[in-house]
Formats: sequence, C-alpha cells, structure tokens
Amino acid sequence: MSENLHDIVNEEVLLNEDGKVILEFVIPVTSDFFDGHFPEYKLLPAVAQFEVVTRFSKKYFGTQRYVPSIKRIKFSAPIRPDTKVHLELNYKAEKQLVQFNLSDANVPEKVYSSGSFNVLSE
Repeated sequence: MSENLHDIVNEEVLLNEDGKVILEFVIPVTSDFFDGHFPEYKLLPAVAQFEVVTRFSKKYFGTQRYVPSIKRIKFSAPIRPDTKVHLELNYKAEKQLVQFNLSDANVPEKVYSSGSFNVLSE
C-alpha cells in the first residue's frame, strides 16, 4: 500500500490542537484498499483501517509509520466504500502512544475500530 493519502477523499479537519486531531474523510470505492476483498460485498480490510490511522498519525504528529507495538486494537464493524468516517487521534508524546477511534461520521455510536499503539518520532 502506498504511503500517500490518495486513497482518501474529502478530508476535513474538524480539530487540530496540541496532540489531538479530529477529521472526517471518505475512502471511495475506487481505492486500492478495496481491491480483491470480497468483490461482491466490498469491505475495508482491518489492515487497511490501521494503515489509514498510521498515515494520519504521521501526517499530523510526525510519527514514523513503523509501529513497534500495538497496545490494544478492536475492529467492531465493517467499513463499506464511500462511507464518511470520523477519526479521532490523540498523541501522548511523553509515552510515545497514539490512541484512535474510527467511527461513522453520520452515526457516531457506530464504531469501526479503536485502540492504541506505540510510535516513534521522526
């Protein structure tokens, strides 16, 4: 998977302040993320969800894409193509930790994935 964010459209930053970013975006059906993953019922694979989270962590917090350890991660619901998603990222620089929550932008109680992982600064 590529390192740029071309697989994501309509990125809108709702909040960007000291260690916290909230944004919304869409991963279109044309994204490479959906290639070959259930052709009749396309879903965003769990690994692609985590890929998106680490990309945004790098973009907004300057962390490396390498993740030395995952503290916890939970995948709760599938993401379909063209869904508007809401991502909250919290960066605890002193602990080298990123916490995330990926949910539906239109149905906030519908959580797709959440967790926390260690990062290294660049």
